[in-house]
Amino acid sequence: MPYKSEKILPYGEGGSKTGQVRDMFNSIAPAYDFMNRAMTFGIDRLWRRRAINLLRKNSPKEILDVATGTGDFAILLQEKLNPKHIMGIDLAKEMLAIAREKAAKRGLRDKITFQIGDCLNLCFDDGSFDAVTVAYGVRNFEHLDWGYREMYRVLAPGGILCVVELSTPVNPFIKFLYNIYTKALIPMVGRLISHDRRAYSYLPESIAAVPQGDDMLAIMSHAGFTDCRCIRLTFGVCSIYLGRK
Repeated sequence: MPYKSEKILPYGEGGSKTGQVRDMFNSIAPAYDFMNRAMTFGIDRLWRRRAINLLRKNSPKEILDVATGTGDFAILLQEKLNPKHIMGIDLAKEMLAIAREKAAKRGLRDKITFQIGDCLNLCFDDGSFDAVTVAYGVRNFEHLDWGYREMYRVLAPGGILCVVELSTPVNPFIKFLYNIYTKALIPMVGRLISHDRRAYSYLPESIAAVPQGDDMLAIMSHAGFTDCRCIRLTFGVCSIYLGRK
């Protein structure tokens, strides 16, 4: 069945979600890193580090980073876990251009490959990776079930999936403050910085709509993942989902 998040489109009716997400991220690429830091007060860096620490004991050698964006998570994975190779894929070529520039400045050009790729049609053989990661990307999937099945397919037996995603706080008071911040302040600042009127209104809409907690774990289990668990961070505004093949 279709999930609510699959129906939330960056620019409204007309065109596929995949195409609209690609266009949106190409549009906001120059402002993306600044807005990430500003929106989360830099805490997004801590969330990525927590996720990487959860992967450390698995010592993955081949990693696929889906929806890699400007490459922050892929670069941190390489620097902290020192795998043999990381493949980062994304729909948006403008985001990938920034990712490649970052990797080159850190001397990681031979360790990380960035290329255009669609999570719904991964161009990799079955069992190609020891770990698959997605940071702040699954809410943009046009078909969640399909995306999870593809990630399961390319994982090697015993491999691990790590999804980092924004989520909605459960505590009523925290949720009240969160709604004011995400629904009023972020769209206003996003329009000023990125000059894209819809991109940062789409953000809170997509967070509210994406399956969370047990609902997300159920989707992962249905795709074949086992030992699925959810770790909530910072009053529940971010969640880490783990599953194993």
